[in-house]
Amino acid sequence: MNDTGTRSIAETAELTGLTAHTLRYYERIGLLDPVDRGQDGRRRFRDADLAWLGFLTRLRVTGMPIRDMKEFAELRRAGDVTASARLELLSRHRDTVRRRITELTDCLDALDTKMDHYRTLACEPRPEVHR
Repeated sequence: MNDTGTRSIAETAELTGLTAHTLRYYERIGLLDPVDRGQDGRRRFRDADLAWLGFLTRLRVTGMPIRDMKEFAELRRAGDVTASARLELLSRHRDTVRRRITELTDCLDALDTKMDHYRTLACEPRPEVHR
């Protein structure tokens, strides 16, 4: 971080786990508001940018489509009058995430059952499972 409290694209990439290419892409498609530029014309990311990128990353990791992420970003830009619309969008996504968690839990249980079967065949004890 420099003395203006901003970070370069390389520093931001390192802190967020996103690539510089992804950061530029997010700005280009409107997920990220236009990033401030230093006197040298290079992007300078603020703490608020990093916080927003952290939330976008959570949306992406949980499988939200880019089109929905863009819609959310547009609603956010429009201000507090869109709170209900943002809440609805996040609520729908949360429902999708919960369904996916249930699906993955079922798959994990099926894998454990199959592995138990093969352990029995191989006469190996089952290790303790910590969940």
